Amino acid sequence: MTYDPSQDGAQMDFRRRMSYGDYLQVDQILSAQHPLSSAHDEMLFIIQHQTSELWMKLALYEIAAARRMIATDQPHEAMKMLSRVARIFEQLNSAWDVLRTMTPSEYTRFRDDLGQSSGFQSWQYRLIEYAVGNRNQAMLKPHEHRPDILARLEAELALPSLYDEVLRWLARSGLPVPADVLNRDQRQAWTANEAVLGVWKIVYQSPSTHWSAYELAEKLVDFEDYFRRWRFNHVTTVERVIGFKRGTGGTAGINYLKRMLDTVLFPELWQVRTEL
Repeated sequence: MTYDPSQDGAQMDFRRRMSYGDYLQVDQILSAQHPLSSAHDEMLFIIQHQTSELWMKLALYEIAAARRMIATDQPHEAMKMLSRVARIFEQLNSAWDVLRTMTPSEYTRFRDDLGQSSGFQSWQYRLIEYAVGNRNQAMLKPHEHRPDILARLEAELALPSLYDEVLRWLARSGLPVPADVLNRDQRQAWTANEAVLGVWKIVYQSPSTHWSAYELAEKLVDFEDYFRRWRFNHVTTVERVIGFKRGTGGTAGINYLKRMLDTVLFPELWQVRTEL
């Protein structure tokens, strides 16, 4: 039997109404794929990276909101947002599984068409790193050709990172975060601090006394856990597809990506496990 949704009240005439496609601007999204070669797999490559950029946009939106919540002493609201960021990176991890269906032979059919473009030039990825505390100012250079993007990155560096805001909140909560940590040059990348490790040790040794701080710490660890997996999956996918060739952007390829695996966003939260 043929089913007619209008019999159950479904709207079928959108000549004067906003439709699904109108609301989501689907036409604009679906018209943004422009392969530069005739290679079948280039469409996969483009959509993989475009969808990753959309997920990163949402991650930035949630990280910014979480930071505002922490700055205004609303850690529980921030935890919900950080949980969402971790799930976003779970989605980003799954995307590598799709890209890994492309073989080295298939990638070589269009790799030269990419020119010098490379994923390490993603300004949204750089914003995520800056927002959470990995503030490598050398990575401003690839964006100097775009004053608008450079301004966004510089504006992020002028703000306390997510981790800085967490430490400030711990201090307001009565925990002994040193003044030199609270007043540090926030444009600089975070480096492991023994005094901060001591603060987290207090929290982890008595979770029931510092429950909100304990919960927030675990949300940060959840996020970094998925973030590390994303980086590792990136390395594995690149090695599977191009081996040890140099990256299109001029990096050392796999060797560059492997060095990035050593970066720890919240080092004291990992070190404290050894201290307990």
